[in-house]
Amino acid sequence: MAAVHEQPAAPAHPQRSAFARRALAVAALLLFVLFAGLGTWQVFRLQWKLDLIERVDARVHADPVAPPLASQWPQVSRESDEYRRIRLSGRYLYELTTPVQALSELGAGFWLLTPFCTEEGHIVLINRGFIPSSGNIAQQYPANKAAGDPCAAAAGTPVAVTGLLRIAEPKSGFLRDNDPVNNRWYAREVGAIAAARGLDPAQVAPFFVDAGKGQDPKDAPETAVGGLTVISFPNNHLVYALTWYALALMVAAATWWVARYEARRGATDD
Repeated sequence: MAAVHEQPAAPAHPQRSAFARRALAVAALLLFVLFAGLGTWQVFRLQWKLDLIERVDARVHADPVAPPLASQWPQVSRESDEYRRIRLSGRYLYELTTPVQALSELGAGFWLLTPFCTEEGHIVLINRGFIPSSGNIAQQYPANKAAGDPCAAAAGTPVAVTGLLRIAEPKSGFLRDNDPVNNRWYAREVGAIAAARGLDPAQVAPFFVDAGKGQDPKDAPETAVGGLTVISFPNNHLVYALTWYALALMVAAATWWVARYEARRGATDD
């Protein structure tokens, strides 16, 4: 009886196998370029953040300067001016004070934002400082409105205030909407506060000032604790960069291992 010889299994389609290897190589290259690019972008972000921290630190510790002129208000920005130490002279309009809910190192309470008539005839909102929650704040600080030009009738002894220039706080996901009708404020939104107090928007600076420690005048209706500005810039860009670069290396290593495995398998099949 004739011997029956088994036919060897047909090899996989060579064209399909080659296409799969090329597709895998292209995908690996794209992932490597993507991860390496993201890592490099984080390196640039790291340098930007370090430069920002250095600039802000220089502003905070510099000698106080005069506030921006009204002609310079349109150019005032977070990048070029925030946390700059400035010094103003003028009179407070205590009757137009706005309490803004706050959470500080002293606990829950309110910032007291009071319009300040400068010697140049402008109005700057001054965050005089923090007061704890006590009693009926809405009754203590009613939603008064200015009649005419409030600076023309500003009384009291002129005072000098040194503090940090701050950019108005916009509404964000972490802050509730301000409720001017019910005098409930959650963000230090200069334009909305000025409008609620009947102040001329052309007369009000588009920024506010965090007063320094121990500067609330003795004749103020209530002493607020100043100097509580928190200056913090999270800087995790180095960690992110290393993570992206590590992923790029993992992709490269995995590709090299697969290529080596395929080469060995091809040699064995031969």
